[in-house]
Amino acid sequence: MRVLVTGTAGFIGFHLAARLLADGHEVTGVDGMTDYYDLRLKGARRALLQAHPAYRDHEIMLEDAEGLQAAVEGAAPQAIVHLAAQAGVRYSLENPRAYVDSNLVGTFNLMEASRRLNVGHLMLASTSSVYGADGPVPFLESRAADHPLTLYAASKKAGESMTHAYSHLWGIPTTVTRFFTVYGPWGRPDMALFKFVAGILNNEPIDVYNHGRMERDFTYVDDLVEALIRLLTALPERGRRVAGDLDSLSPVAPWRLVNIGRGQPVSLMAFISAIETALGRKARLNLLPMQPGDSPATFAGADLLEALTGFRPATPLAVGVAAFCDWYKTYHGLD
Repeated sequence: MRVLVTGTAGFIGFHLAARLLADGHEVTGVDGMTDYYDLRLKGARRALLQAHPAYRDHEIMLEDAEGLQAAVEGAAPQAIVHLAAQAGVRYSLENPRAYVDSNLVGTFNLMEASRRLNVGHLMLASTSSVYGADGPVPFLESRAADHPLTLYAASKKAGESMTHAYSHLWGIPTTVTRFFTVYGPWGRPDMALFKFVAGILNNEPIDVYNHGRMERDFTYVDDLVEALIRLLTALPERGRRVAGDLDSLSPVAPWRLVNIGRGQPVSLMAFISAIETALGRKARLNLLPMQPGDSPATFAGADLLEALTGFRPATPLAVGVAAFCDWYKTYHGLD
């Protein structure tokens, strides 16, 4: 297939593009190379992809409608996987406009490009954060997610709704995927695992919010990529429910929503313990109250994903954390 992936210099986009290339597909990557975090890390990911003969690369901001349209037309993709976004729950409290520009305007521009080219499948990355204050757990695709706690979550929920409208109006097969705390090698420096490993190795205290009384449904990046690869060919068709009562297929559009997570929440303290074991060092904890916008727990209902693809993320936390720690030490020359 010819696949266009946005956010290929980012954590998940890099892994997905690398897997698609390894599987023999042609990949066009789009990334704005923003300085939200260390550009050297983004550049290192990008360089690995650029070395592959079936990879084409564009440095374009999503807000650049004309540039994005030209890149999409040149790639003539059969599918688009939209991973690029302004990420980060806490940064949305500091710079909310970045989320409007990237996650709303940028997503709209990509939807327009998809409409004009009549793309065969549009996949949009969303987040477990959209569930916000809604419960109970596990979070199921069939339940409402109407009370986001941050602008980041609200912007991703808005993107979901916008793609539904376009899917209904223009018949674009669309799959929205809600990610649950993805981690692994080449991860983002603003995420807890990266911060915790750096702090422990530097013998610095790590900030632990809500005094450690939180749970997260951690999803190893290779599992997430496997789920995306399988969903890529699981096109939603209007009026064709293939997963019975589990199916989140829209009644008026070829549009479906799918959680991607293990369905096995882990406490924050158990997560820190796994890091300590992988590094062979003890953490110094700086216990703090809950931060605005944080959720005490995430828990994916993963039955729909399994029904659609025959796959459910299953990498044990200890295995995934050890893989990240090994990568971190190698990348920073600490071996």
